[in-house]
Amino acid sequence: MPTIAIFYGIRIMMYFYDTGKHNLPHIHAEYQDDEAVFSILDAELISGSLPRKQKRLVQAWIELHQESLMVNWKLAISGQEPFRIEPLR
Repeated sequence: MPTIAIFYGIRIMMYFYDTGKHNLPHIHAEYQDDEAVFSILDAELISGSLPRKQKRLVQAWIELHQESLMVNWKLAISGQEPFRIEPLR
């Protein structure tokens, strides 16, 4: 599972060939012991949980990088390495 960004202790990842479980473009986020899955299309939480502040940071980051995330999604579901995306600063 390639890491595509890390910011404020949050790790953002995409799995290769990851279309089965959620069946829509999404990213995986980890913060400490919490894990969550977010839609790329609308930045909504699909499953899991993060603390409120980290959830909002991930959602803001998705909104800023939605186009790049969709390019990465297409790469990842075809088994290609997604590229790193600029973190929040």
